[in-house]
Amino acid sequence: MKKRTTDSVPVKGKEEKKARLFQAAGTAREIRWDKLDNTAHLFPVIAGESMSNVYRISVTLTELIDPGLLQEALDIVLPKFDGFNLRLRQGVFWYYFEENGKPAPKVREEITFPCRYIYPNRNNSYLFRVTYYRYRINLEVFHVLTDGMGGINFLKELTYQYLRLVHPELKGTKGDSLASSTSLNREDSFLKNYRKSSEKGYQTKKAYLVKGERLSPGEFGIMHGYMQVPELKAVCRRYGASINEYLVSVFVWSVYKECMHGMPSDKPIRVAVPVNLRPYFNSITTKNFFVMVSAEFHPVKEEYTFEEVLEIVKDSLKQQIHKENLERLFSYNVSNEKILVARAAPLLIKNIAMRVVYTRSALANTTTITNIGNITVEDAYKPYVEMFHSCLAISKGQHIKGNICSYGSTLVFSFSYDLSDPSIQRGFFRKIAGDGVYVEIESNGVNYE
Repeated sequence: MKKRTTDSVPVKGKEEKKARLFQAAGTAREIRWDKLDNTAHLFPVIAGESMSNVYRISVTLTELIDPGLLQEALDIVLPKFDGFNLRLRQGVFWYYFEENGKPAPKVREEITFPCRYIYPNRNNSYLFRVTYYRYRINLEVFHVLTDGMGGINFLKELTYQYLRLVHPELKGTKGDSLASSTSLNREDSFLKNYRKSSEKGYQTKKAYLVKGERLSPGEFGIMHGYMQVPELKAVCRRYGASINEYLVSVFVWSVYKECMHGMPSDKPIRVAVPVNLRPYFNSITTKNFFVMVSAEFHPVKEEYTFEEVLEIVKDSLKQQIHKENLERLFSYNVSNEKILVARAAPLLIKNIAMRVVYTRSALANTTTITNIGNITVEDAYKPYVEMFHSCLAISKGQHIKGNICSYGSTLVFSFSYDLSDPSIQRGFFRKIAGDGVYVEIESNGVNYE
């Protein structure tokens, strides 16, 4: 993969024509606005060039991308998604969303690294970007808009529309309508499901942080490891663990062996694991709806076996991933937001407080590993879709992160990092291969330049 860039500039020339997609010609109407969900309040406060809070989900097709048709597909799909047709505004007390209505951001070829900060003033005020590279379509989203589920929702519809333009026979009787499984729900499920709470559930004690020489400024490493799900399931059955528990444990094991060299430490290895709340609370919202739990391993004695580490990580996760605890975690945050004093405080004061809280919680985790699950597409489009990938931007104290997704029978674990030493990645994939899973590695080569 080459170094790539995706900054957009305002589209000129055809703006008036494209704007008709967003409103009927000659019809005046009120501009729509919306509140940020509870989790989203944090992202505008901490985001910047060094910590973008942008995630990527991409789809690889079987044919080279036609950029003109991809732009046309985005122009058609964007007006149908209220949750993406937004700009971010700053009020006296809170940030808020306002309907954008400008022409869709310019689709560009990718020529630099992923997950860079999105400058709205270079992107028609939008908070997402679409790029392409050969066979791949990339959707990069500022987390304030939505989480991974919302991103997948949008990317799949963009891909379907693009494929209908390339292959008109796919239109069938549905034309350009959205799939029946696509949600446009914009409910704030945090507010709907919270219960009054004053019990803090998040860790604030400092964790072991991975340090070392960094890549050159602006460089961003990506490494994918492809595995066959049946082989992985067989290994997990042998260990009595889920795929998620196993992969998180292998990461912890790799840090323990490669960085701590199997020695005791005064700080734990703690992995933040986002949990999608929708299945627990019967939600189909496309706003953010997740919480973080922490898988923790604290080496206090000499020489743990992998089996011991796995059991500790499994127990740590199982104690936290149940509806009552998940409800407690987000209810604490929502309850704080509803305190009258907090609501009345000017945004400047809120921003200072949120930065302090974020720094404490960020340094309480060694890394973040998120699993966006198995991605499916409608049968008509399967012959044209080869694979999905996802990755996270790095953040304060976390210089290496992991992302899991699968499509069909293939699972890909993707590392994103700005460390020049690939020891953790190497140890991670070697352990999995040693357990009997064939792993195929692909990277953007920043460690080898």
